[in-house]
Amino acid sequence: MLKTEEKQTFPVEVKRETYQMIVNGQLVDAQSGEVFTVYNPATGEAIADVPKAGTKDVDLAVEAARNAFDFGKWKKYPVGKRARVLNKIASIMRSRFKELVEIEVINSGKTLSAAQGQVSQAIEDFEFYAGAIVGHRGEVNNVPGQFFNYTQKEPVGVAAQIIPWNYPMMMAAWKIAPAIAAGCSVVLKPASLTPITAILLTEICHEAGVPEGVVNVVTGPGATIGSYLANHEGVDKVAFTGETSTGKDIMSKASQTLKRVTLELGGKSPNLVFPDADIEAAVNGSLFGIFYNTGQSCEARSRLFLHEDIYDEFMESFVTKTKNLIAGDPLSKESQIGAIINQGQLDKIHQHVEGAVKDGATVVTGGQPIDVEGFENGYWYAPTIITDVTNDMAIAQEEIFGPVVVVMKFKDEKEAIQLGNDTDYGLAASIWAKDQGLVKRVTDKLQAGVVMINCPFSAFPGTPFGGYKQSGFGRELSIETLDLYTETKSVLSYAGAKTLNPLNV
Repeated sequence: MLKTEEKQTFPVEVKRETYQMIVNGQLVDAQSGEVFTVYNPATGEAIADVPKAGTKDVDLAVEAARNAFDFGKWKKYPVGKRARVLNKIASIMRSRFKELVEIEVINSGKTLSAAQGQVSQAIEDFEFYAGAIVGHRGEVNNVPGQFFNYTQKEPVGVAAQIIPWNYPMMMAAWKIAPAIAAGCSVVLKPASLTPITAILLTEICHEAGVPEGVVNVVTGPGATIGSYLANHEGVDKVAFTGETSTGKDIMSKASQTLKRVTLELGGKSPNLVFPDADIEAAVNGSLFGIFYNTGQSCEARSRLFLHEDIYDEFMESFVTKTKNLIAGDPLSKESQIGAIINQGQLDKIHQHVEGAVKDGATVVTGGQPIDVEGFENGYWYAPTIITDVTNDMAIAQEEIFGPVVVVMKFKDEKEAIQLGNDTDYGLAASIWAKDQGLVKRVTDKLQAGVVMINCPFSAFPGTPFGGYKQSGFGRELSIETLDLYTETKSVLSYAGAKTLNPLNV
C-alpha cells in the first residue's frame, strides 16, 4: 500500500492573494476587469486571483514590447551590460530562493525537492546566458579577391513566449533568459493554472534593471490570448512549450506572417535496460525517470523496456520501491510524490489506465486516485506500473502526463531500438548498459533529441533540449538557443583599389 506522510507541514490556511499583470513596466489589471482564480492542487484551496486578459490586453503588451524593441535601449546595450543585468536577475532570485520555492510548491502541487531543483536551474539559466551571450558573435568569412565579408548577430524582435503548467518558473526562465540576452523584447503568457512565479520573475527582471517594455507578462486562457499572440502581426517569433496538438495550431497561425517558431512538445520516451546494466542504478534511475514531478514531464520515461533475461529481477525491485514512494505534504522534505495539477488531469490519467485494462493490460500497482491524509480535497494519483502491454496499445503511444509507466520485454538490441523508436514522438530516451559499443550503436539509432546513458537527468544549463518528430523542433537551454532569437546579417564590402564596373557600362 502506498505510504503517506504523517507529519504535515503545509499551511493549514493559505492567504488568498491578488496579482496583476506587468505591461510596459507597470502593474495592470485586465481591460475588462475580469479575473480568474488559481488553486493549490494539493489542497484544492483558492490561493490567488489573477487578471483574465483579453485581446486588447495582448495588443497593449505587444505594443509595449514593440516600442521597447524598435525605439528602446535594451538591444543597443553592449552584451557585457546585458550580461550584468542577467546576473543581477539571478542574484535577486537567489536571495528570494525560499519564497520562490514555496510559492512554486503551493501553485503547482509539486514536491519541495522538485521545486528546489527547478528554481535552482531557473537561476542558473540566467547565469548561463549571461556568459553565453558574450561569446555569441558573427564570423569573418573567406571571399574572393578584394572583397571582405563578416556576419553579425542581431535580435529577432518581439518574442511571444507561451509556457506550460508543469515547470512554471523553470520554463519561464528557459524562455526569458536567452531572449533578453539576445536583445529581444518579450510577451510571456504563463499557463492559467500556474501563473504566479512567472509574474514574480517579471517583477525581478525589472528590479534588476531590465527596461520597461522589454519583459511583459499577460495572464489568461491560452485558447484566446495564446492563439492571438501566435497570429499577432507585432510578434516576430513564437516559442511554445506544451502539448503537440496545440503546437501544431500555433505553428499554423504563426505561418500566416512567417514568424520564427520554436516548439518543445510532447513525448513518450523509452527507457531501455540491457542485461549487463547495473540493476540497482537502473531501478533507481527508472523511478526518477517516470515519477519525478509526479510524471508530469514531457520527457518522462513512460515506456520501460526490459531485456527478458533481467525482467524478473528488475521488476521485483522496481515494484517494491514504487510501492514505498511517499505521497504527502508537498512542502515536506520526505515527500516524493506530489499532487496532480487539477481534477481534469487526474481524470485524464485514470481514463488512460482504465482504457489499458480494457485493452488487456495488467495494473501491477497503483492504478487509481488516492486520498492523502490532510489533503483529501487535493488531486492525487498513485504511482502506477502496468504490464502485459504491447507497443501498439493507446497506453503505450499516447502521452499521459502522470505517474504511469508501462513495462515491456525485448529480446535483443535490434528489437529494443525498434520498440524505442515506434512512436510519433522523439523527445528523450534512456539507456542502461555497461557495454560501450552497444551504448554507442543504440544511441546512434534512437530517434530522440536527448539520450541519457546510465543517468536519469535530462538537462542542465548548457545542454541542448528538444525533440525529433512530433516532439517539436529547435533546441532550448543551450548556446544554440541564442541563434533562435537572433538573425544573422551578412555584410559584404569591396576593398579593392580599382573601381568596380561589373556590367562594363
